[in-house]
Amino acid sequence: MLRRFWKPVAATALFVGTPTYLYYRYYSKQRANTVEIPVRLRGEDGKPIISTRTFPMLSQSAVNERLHEHAKQESMRRGGTKWCINTASVAANDPIEDAHAHAIVARDPDDPLAPGDWLFFAVMDGHAGPHTSRLLSKTLINAVVLELSNLINDTKGSRGFWRSTVRGPDTISLAIQKAFTKLDEELISAPLKLLGANFDKEDLKSGQIPDLSQHPLALPLMLPAISGSCALMAVFDTAKQDLYVACSGDSRAVAGVWEEDENGNGLWRVEVLSEDQTGRNPMEHKRIQSEHPPDEAEDVIVRGRVLGGLEPTRAFGDARYKWPREVQDVLNTAFLVGNNKPLRPPPTSFKTPPYVTATPVVTHRALPFTEMANGFAQPKSSAPRFIVLATDGLWDRLTSEEVVSLVGGALQGLTGAVSRSELCTLAPTSSGSVSTVEGKGQRLKDDDHVQTNSWSFGDDNLGVHLIRNAFGGGDQHALRRLMSIPYPHARRYRDDTTVTVVVWKDEDGTEDVVTASARPGEEAMIDSKPPSSANDRSSVKAKL
Repeated sequence: MLRRFWKPVAATALFVGTPTYLYYRYYSKQRANTVEIPVRLRGEDGKPIISTRTFPMLSQSAVNERLHEHAKQESMRRGGTKWCINTASVAANDPIEDAHAHAIVARDPDDPLAPGDWLFFAVMDGHAGPHTSRLLSKTLINAVVLELSNLINDTKGSRGFWRSTVRGPDTISLAIQKAFTKLDEELISAPLKLLGANFDKEDLKSGQIPDLSQHPLALPLMLPAISGSCALMAVFDTAKQDLYVACSGDSRAVAGVWEEDENGNGLWRVEVLSEDQTGRNPMEHKRIQSEHPPDEAEDVIVRGRVLGGLEPTRAFGDARYKWPREVQDVLNTAFLVGNNKPLRPPPTSFKTPPYVTATPVVTHRALPFTEMANGFAQPKSSAPRFIVLATDGLWDRLTSEEVVSLVGGALQGLTGAVSRSELCTLAPTSSGSVSTVEGKGQRLKDDDHVQTNSWSFGDDNLGVHLIRNAFGGGDQHALRRLMSIPYPHARRYRDDTTVTVVVWKDEDGTEDVVTASARPGEEAMIDSKPPSSANDRSSVKAKL
């Protein structure tokens, strides 16, 4: 009886179950190869609604291609020190709003401090468009070089600076500050100068504003002024063994120094070289309040942002927070309305501009970071050291300690997947003399940024290595998912991210040697000489 009953039941289960199983396998496979995200849309009634969008998941090889797309490495030996420069950028915006630059300037042989070099490295984090950051990538280092040239005793020639005895750290820091400030003043005033040069007597008499929207310089001058960019620069003076870091905005610089105790046990000391400059930084909040009338004290910083809008408190451009309201109206009419690019009005609490400055905070450190810490001996000259300059897209997802440990572990030769707990043992860190001042309300910790359990080691380029671990690390699925979200939706999950890692180590030998690697089809470039005059602000690069 049971046998007769079992046969039709088994047949039915087979008939029904097999298609269900196949459907489940197919559907699961489809979901594994796609990314679903919520997207805010406008409904038929004009009200916002949330809809789900599905995008194809990138393959691991496609992700690797994107991570390395804008990556470069350069290696050189200058006077007995080997320098390795790693850069990488990954976009969330289209086009990317980040930029970077570097230059290397050798002292003349007859300089009293020769031999030695000046090395300049900078990253720029643009916002409201790429125009300001792109301009800074071509001009900021040159502006600092030109300002430093004013420190010479004999100012007759532009080459005098490189032959003179450079003054102390305070003077150098002030010169770097002035270079940033003066460049921003030029950037902000350029549209006003163009307008003044095109005002005729009739316009002045009638009070009419000329339409200059089709002038060839209208947008090239206005767009870098009204968009904005943070800037972070490291300046090495190898002759005097000094490092200067200038920060305008919320990009960050950290250094890692290998230290060993008497028993040969070592760790990486984390030296934080800049503060995140946003309204959530208590010092920045206090500074801005002090620069405006008491009745604005509650309005200058709202929810950690300048006037409730801009997050960084220091930046180039951002003329909406710098020009008086009347000036904004005039320049908008003259240059932008005719181009169908009207300027957004300033915030309602806008009363006593400027609210944002490009003047950086400059810190000075003696190399090779000789301060003793935690009972460890002074670092040996042959010990590896590195500095990381990165836009806030990296710091949204990694701490200063994690970044130093990840770079330190790579320099120690770690490969493959390493658990978080293992890395703390394999590449331990200690705190330096300054702690990180976080400029964000909180790092990304929501469902779209699930903390992975392991790190990934294997990228030769240290910039790529850091970005990979910021976006997923050893969790390839999480990495693929995040990298698969396209513009413009990607910006809700990650920011443009640019990283420069500079590693240096003293070696025997003094012969200058340079090698570089770039993607196929690209020319390797290395910066070499200072500009020849105050009017020469072209990029100081020479092809290898």
